[in-house]
Amino acid sequence: MKKLIYVLIIMLLVGGCTMEKKAKKDEMSLPNFDAMWDYQNLQETETKFIELVSIAKESGDTSYYIELLTQIARTQGLQGKFEEAHATLDTVLNLLTDELKQVKVRYLLERGRVFNSSGNPEKSKPLFIEAFEIAKVNKLDLYAIDAAHMMGIVEPPEKQLDWSLKALEITEKTIDKKAKRWLGPLYNNIGWTYHDLKKYDKALTLFEKGLKWREKINDEQGIRIQTWNIARTYRSLGKTEEALEMQKALEKEFEEKGIKQDGYVFEEIGECLLLLNKNEEAKPYFAKAYEYLSKDNWLVDNEPERLERLKELSE
Repeated sequence: MKKLIYVLIIMLLVGGCTMEKKAKKDEMSLPNFDAMWDYQNLQETETKFIELVSIAKESGDTSYYIELLTQIARTQGLQGKFEEAHATLDTVLNLLTDELKQVKVRYLLERGRVFNSSGNPEKSKPLFIEAFEIAKVNKLDLYAIDAAHMMGIVEPPEKQLDWSLKALEITEKTIDKKAKRWLGPLYNNIGWTYHDLKKYDKALTLFEKGLKWREKINDEQGIRIQTWNIARTYRSLGKTEEALEMQKALEKEFEEKGIKQDGYVFEEIGECLLLLNKNEEAKPYFAKAYEYLSKDNWLVDNEPERLERLKELSE
């Protein structure tokens, strides 16, 4: 329900530069490696980052070089190459100095992520907490939010919401445009946490904020997701007619714009019609929902009873 990604690279250093110039930071010539992330092609991203290592060393910009290494470690951790990731982070640790606050925070975040991904969440917690505290003190909002978000993942359920709300508070107050991008995912995720806790009014408030945010940045897919979330919450609140009207509008939009269906809109229309005692009208919607959702590997593995119910209701 989520996902982000961008790519762009800028070539650097004009020939004939003196050794003195090369030793100085040249922000215009160093590629923005953060913009080169492609989470769907991790090996390719790792390769691109490794190709930048020699350029980073030549630039004389130690901060850039070490920060790049933290992201190489992240690509390795996400690929399950945990020993390589830790080795890369050991190199970072040996180069760290007290004044490199942002690099230290990113090192802590990536070391924590590697521990968590390799099945050691308890080892990751003190690292994420330290990253959060350093980032907060130094007004590195983007990374403070990231650290709080990670704590919301590794903590037990009763503590997760507190950390997610800390992340949201920072995000709503920050003037950092990059950090503001966390608003959409946080509104969505915290909304579903409240929904799971049956705190539907709070969930609705978060989803409505999420919709306004998506509208502000003209994110059409995000708008559809938040609209679906609101309609789903209306159903939980007993506002079945309103929920059905919104889901029907989404169905129409999918058809008119030729958007690929995923089955969730059909499922919700079926559920609303069922609540309104329109069982025969609901059957074809449950059939279409089953057709699409039975191809979702996650649902097949984790919610087989949900799929079986859809199948039964379609008959």
